[in-house]
Amino acid sequence: MSAALPPRGFPPDEFHARRDRAQALMAEADLDALLLTTEPDIRWFTGFLTRFWESPTRPWFLIVPASGDPVAVIPAIGEALMRATWLSDIRTWPSPAPGDDGVGLLAATLAELTPPSARIGTPSGLESHLRMPLDAWARLGEALAPRRLAGDAGALRRLRLIKSDREVEKIRAACAIAGRAFARIGQEAREGDPLERVFRRFQALCLDEGADWVAYLAGGAGQGGYADVISPATDTPLAQGDVLMLDAGVVHDGHFCDYDRNFSVGSPAPETAAAHARLLAATEAGFAAARPGAAAADLFHAMDAVLTGGAGTAETGRLGHGLGTQLTEWPSLLPHDGTVLEPGMVLTLEPGLQTVPGRLMVHEENIVIRDRGAEWLSPLASPRIPTLGEAP
Repeated sequence: MSAALPPRGFPPDEFHARRDRAQALMAEADLDALLLTTEPDIRWFTGFLTRFWESPTRPWFLIVPASGDPVAVIPAIGEALMRATWLSDIRTWPSPAPGDDGVGLLAATLAELTPPSARIGTPSGLESHLRMPLDAWARLGEALAPRRLAGDAGALRRLRLIKSDREVEKIRAACAIAGRAFARIGQEAREGDPLERVFRRFQALCLDEGADWVAYLAGGAGQGGYADVISPATDTPLAQGDVLMLDAGVVHDGHFCDYDRNFSVGSPAPETAAAHARLLAATEAGFAAARPGAAAADLFHAMDAVLTGGAGTAETGRLGHGLGTQLTEWPSLLPHDGTVLEPGMVLTLEPGLQTVPGRLMVHEENIVIRDRGAEWLSPLASPRIPTLGEAP
């Protein structure tokens, strides 16, 4: 590992600020509490970081009341780790308990914290989901009556959209980790290497450079481009004329980077070199358009003007997205996305183009919006596509 990383976790004042922002938005939306059930939302308020969420067996709950600190209602197996966070009110039950897996305790806690006329909000818009059984949700609504379960009026989306400087530094650290691994891939990938072996080697490089884990790795390789940008690796060996792409979602302290790099196996064909340079020009155009007050759609159109001359289409459906405690977050860079950019928003710029029928190339970088414009978080690639085996 070749570079220092920022301190783990956040001090209590970070979470106090999040609580206060949430309660201000709740007051605007006439909500008496927020009920949260998903890993990124619960972690955002608490700092509760564990891979145990990979198990779907147990539900987890966090209540943010209209005033005061959040209350955790969680399986007993998580109590020790939750007590290591800033929360003090942690209520547990022995889970799994198929007859009543926390619903009774959750209902009693919500009834204690809210008046009978309460509206209790849960994220319900785009990119949200409910991580509890649907029949348990129905039982909860019945037990809480006359209190009402409702949507959160977009509060969680709004809260997580703007990152603090501490959050940005963790994302920057994840970007730097992946950048150092990308810089070493030329030592580990050669013509004839099976793609699946390259994937494994790259993940090992990321871990060696300080990643906690590599939550996402996709890519592809093919003559002049690749068929898609989401496939797992195969045993197909790299061949002269291939374009190799690796798209990395590296995690550092619960925060993601999400960017890719393209490599030429052997000297690139003129068309490949030109496509790569064009993708970098589109990325630079998106970066130049990324300033406070602009809309997400403005970034799409700036990149699309370079890619298609303004046709308003994208092979991958969008040309970037939000980034943070999840690999992809709100917003999407789409032709009609009116989300207004604000300082503290972290985005990916992800232009793509078709190189030959059935093949494409995509490039991706990570940025943060600042008061006067954008700032690179990922180490910006050169317009010249790197060749495997050459010095960077």
